[in-house]
Amino acid sequence: MAGVARELSFLVVDDNEDIRDVFCRLVERAGHKASTAGDGQEAVDILQRAHFDVMLLDLTMPRMNGVDVVRWLKSHPDVAPSLKVVVISAWAGEHRAVLQELGIETVMQKPLRIQQLTDLIAETLLDLES
Repeated sequence: MAGVARELSFLVVDDNEDIRDVFCRLVERAGHKASTAGDGQEAVDILQRAHFDVMLLDLTMPRMNGVDVVRWLKSHPDVAPSLKVVVISAWAGEHRAVLQELGIETVMQKPLRIQQLTDLIAETLLDLES
């Protein structure tokens, strides 16, 4: 079906403001919306108030880390049932087994390349169409 691609809504969760800004700019340049959270607790609070298609999630953060955010989502399946969680971390390797156990399929290494984000957006749009 041809037509205008759907605008996706991203939640960028990272305790580094510069990284949040870069990811938001990349998402917005690709024609989508981006909101931010500075740590996992803020992300959980936002997810309870707003709908997002994709969450770009760092693992190492104060207050509530990325693994705990995923665990929280799994224990509250009604909050964001269709949310695609993408872990973006320089240290994902040591958490890979836990992330797989929690159902996280997409893990990307920092620094994120523009092409990786472009591919992720295309894949997410395809998933939403099917």
